[in-house]
Amino acid sequence: MLGGVSEASWDRSRCSVAGTLGVVGEKWSLLVLREAFFGVRRFADFQRLLRIPKAVLSDRLATLVEQGILARVPYQAEGERQRHEYRLTTKGRDLYPTLVALMQWGDTYLADGPAPLELRHQDCGAPVHLELRCEAGHAVEGPRAVRPVRATPVG
Repeated sequence: MLGGVSEASWDRSRCSVAGTLGVVGEKWSLLVLREAFFGVRRFADFQRLLRIPKAVLSDRLATLVEQGILARVPYQAEGERQRHEYRLTTKGRDLYPTLVALMQWGDTYLADGPAPLELRHQDCGAPVHLELRCEAGHAVEGPRAVRPVRATPVG
């Protein structure tokens, strides 16, 4: 029994973690998203910053566009041919806390010395940290403070 959910009653084939990893759970996809969150939009800039093979980058961008995480938007610099840039969609921006969580974990357990990068709030300049809260506003300290329960079917 997992908290309030029996192992037999939970359909693991519909697991949201597995589904998410199927879309963005590959190293290059997450690094493309990291750069997109930092404002990178153009293929050449992704390629230059990540030092990723062009074919791999093309594949990852196509997948992220197909999944609705990035939108492929045409642009044209004066005197040049039309090209495309990649912009985060709402669905893509909603992945930001995931990347921040991965960054915080890496800073805590993998960084050799001080963290290489710190996130600061644009308005006040204070450091940004991710934390879990329940809908009532209580801080959730970890997995032992959470009880999995079957979701109520919609409709």
